[in-house]
Amino acid sequence: MISPLQERPVVVTGMGVASPIGVGLAAFREGLQSGRSGTGPITQFDASDLPCRVAGEVLDPLPSLEDLIEKKVLRVMSRTTRLALVAGREALVHAGLISTGANESAVADSLGVWIGTGGGGVGWAEEQYGIYFQEGWRRTSPHGIVAALPGMLSSDLSAAFGAHGPSHVLSTGCTSSSDAIAYAALAVAMGWCDRALAGGAEAPLTHGIVSNFCRMKAVSTAWNDQPAAASRPYDLRRDGFVPGEGAWFVVIEPADLAAQRGARALARLKGYASTCDAHHRTRNHPSGAETARAIRTALESAGVLPGAVGYVNLHGSATPLNDRIESLAMHAVFGEAAHRIPMSALKSQIGHPQGASGAAGLVATILGMHGSFIPPTINCDEPDPDCNLDVVPHRARPHQFEVAVVNAISFGSKNSVLVVTAPDGSTR
Repeated sequence: MISPLQERPVVVTGMGVASPIGVGLAAFREGLQSGRSGTGPITQFDASDLPCRVAGEVLDPLPSLEDLIEKKVLRVMSRTTRLALVAGREALVHAGLISTGANESAVADSLGVWIGTGGGGVGWAEEQYGIYFQEGWRRTSPHGIVAALPGMLSSDLSAAFGAHGPSHVLSTGCTSSSDAIAYAALAVAMGWCDRALAGGAEAPLTHGIVSNFCRMKAVSTAWNDQPAAASRPYDLRRDGFVPGEGAWFVVIEPADLAAQRGARALARLKGYASTCDAHHRTRNHPSGAETARAIRTALESAGVLPGAVGYVNLHGSATPLNDRIESLAMHAVFGEAAHRIPMSALKSQIGHPQGASGAAGLVATILGMHGSFIPPTINCDEPDPDCNLDVVPHRARPHQFEVAVVNAISFGSKNSVLVVTAPDGSTR
C-alpha cells in the first residue's frame, strides 16, 4: 500500500516556538546552536517540599495576545493555551498565511488545527480545585471545566485564527504531538483540508503533577543544586527526566498548493508510523523491538532506506531504562551505522515537555537541516557504554543532512516516528 504522503507530497511552510531556551523561532535556533540549558529551579510554585525541584520553564516574556484574544477571555485561558497561541501565531505568520493580527487569513475556511498534548489545561484544573476545596464552589470559575479540557486547545486556536477546518486534539502521552502532526499531514494529503496548523503544547508544571512524578520515581532528584545540569540523556549519572513545558507548531501544506502561492517549503513530511509494546503503563519492553519496528515502518512508508538517514532526533528522556531501550532500537534498525549517524536529545536542553516532545524535535530537526548543524546533547559528560551512540555531546556540530528521523516514546509503551526530508524529498 502506498502512503498518502508518497502520493501527494506534503511540506512544512512555517514554524513557531515558545520554549525554555527561547520564545520565537530565532531565539530557539540560537539556543540550540549555543547549547544553552533551559532547565532551572522551579519558579511556578513552591517546590521546596519535593524531591524534584528543577524544571524546564518558559521564562522569557510571552508576546501580548490582546490583539488576538479579548482580555476577559485571556483571563480564563490555561497557560497551555497561551503557549499554543504564541507558537501557533508565529507559525502562521512565518508561513505567510496571516500578518501579526488576528483573523487576517485568506485561507481560514480551509485551515485545520491538530494539537498534541498530554495534560491540556491541567494547571488550570489544579488551580480551580484548590479554590474549590479552600473557598468553596461559588468561588470557582464557570470556565473551570472547559478551560481545562485537552480538547479545548484546538477549539481556542481555531477560534483565534478563524480556522473552520477540522479541529482535533490527540492525547497519547509523550507521542501526542508526533501523532497530531502525522494525522494533520495525512489529512492534508487526502484533501480533508487545504492546509493545517499542527503541533504540541504542554504546561504541566504544578505541585500536584510534579509530586506524582516524584512518587513514580520518574524525575531527576539528584541535581537540584545544579539545575542546568539536571537533564542528562545517555549520561551514566542520569537519574530521571526533568519536567518541562512549551509549545512548538508547524504549518503543513500540499507541496503543489504551497508552490502556487509562492510559499517557501522548509521540509517535506515523508513518513510516519506508530506502534505499541502492549507491555506496561510506564515502561517500554526492554527489548526495544516495537520502537525499532516503528522506525523501520516509518522509513518504509517514506520509501527511505536506513542508510540514507543523516540524523536522528532521539526521544532521550534521561530515564535510566528508556535511554537504553531506545539505544537498542537504534542498533537494531541501523546496525553498525548506529555508531556513525549523529543523534541527539533535545530534552537535555529543554527538559521533557511531554506531549509536545515530538513537535519540539521536528522543529529542531528542520532548523538543523537548514542551518547545517546538529543540536547537541548537553550534560552527557560520562556516556553510558550500554547506549553506545554518537549523541553529539556538549556542543552543536556542523553537519549537512537531508533525511532525518524524529523519534518519540510514551507512557503506555507507545512509539511514534516521523521521517522528514529536504523539501525536494531527496533521500541521498
